Amino acid sequence: MIIRKQKPDERLPMELLLLADPSEKMVKEYTYRGECYVAELEERIIGVYVLLPTRPETIELVNVAVAEERHGQGIGKQLVMDAVKVAREKGYKTIEVGTGNSGVGQLALYQKCGFRMVGVDVDFFVRHYPEEIYENGIQCRDMIRLSQDL
Repeated sequence: MIIRKQKPDERLPMELLLLADPSEKMVKEYTYRGECYVAELEERIIGVYVLLPTRPETIELVNVAVAEERHGQGIGKQLVMDAVKVAREKGYKTIEVGTGNSGVGQLALYQKCGFRMVGVDVDFFVRHYPEEIYENGIQCRDMIRLSQDL
């Protein structure tokens, strides 16, 4: 597997991006402003992440997704660790990520990759998404914010 920056003439892997964020409008908005990286195996894109500069010296990991048939193979961790490496190489001092309160696996993954919880944006998903989101039998309401010093 190789992880590389998406080429300017490539179509966004929207089906993967929508696994992590159900709003096509929001995905298009932040991919336009950020940089998209893809994981490729045997000439097929199986994973994706997006980095978005937010403040001086701070970048946010705004989307991490792996093809459903590839879950449980460590690809998500490789993507997150690559994002951390890229952010560090670009000279950022902090990388942030936000995930839903219902994303138990995502919360574990980010902490295993060195992120620490720093806050909660209460009712973020209720305010920004027109339809209710459920994951692991839990309504996704709040954005859990995590951060890592580089």
